[in-house]
Amino acid sequence: MGELKKLVEEGKIKYIGLSEASASTIRRAHAVHPITAVQLEWSLWSRDVEEEIIPTCRELGIGIVAYSPLGRGFLSLGPKLLDSLSNEDFRKYQPRFQPGNLEHNAKLYERVCEIAAKKGCTPSQLALAWVQHQGNDVCPIPGTTKIENLNQNIGALSVKLTPEDMAELESIASVDAVKGDRYGPGMSTWKTSDTPPLSSWKA
Repeated sequence: MGELKKLVEEGKIKYIGLSEASASTIRRAHAVHPITAVQLEWSLWSRDVEEEIIPTCRELGIGIVAYSPLGRGFLSLGPKLLDSLSNEDFRKYQPRFQPGNLEHNAKLYERVCEIAAKKGCTPSQLALAWVQHQGNDVCPIPGTTKIENLNQNIGALSVKLTPEDMAELESIASVDAVKGDRYGPGMSTWKTSDTPPLSSWKA
């Protein structure tokens, strides 16, 4: 952070952001130089950041960049997504897509589809709208490789959700609604990547 701060002061970069950082790491970094944005996974499929990370960002006035707002595509196609994935696609091997977990997680997708039908939109538009409605400090970044999907994502901006809609979506997307970790063993997330104290560093 000290080196990045120097780059800002030299005019070489304008802003500093973090990704998958713990609340304590965000606080430590922000104390050195203001953090502009924190990138994290946030969707109806992944809500663990709501406990510590989102409140920390809001307390410090840090913008939130929500990646995988469509649950890595699951909130677009449900279990059928697996049929379109190549063997090289890492999603195919993630815990949430494995037998047992997949069937359980399909129930969330079915409920999202039911609500989307009532709202007159697609499941992916509903899922994106939910993230968009979290606040003006949130910017979802859905990954897309097809123009038709891009157009559909833009259509999510027209989906208006009432407080009742938000409450219903949050009730069906509770902690128990999704089975399986976000990543397999060996992949770091904000839960496992806390920066060690500076006093423990060795030159």
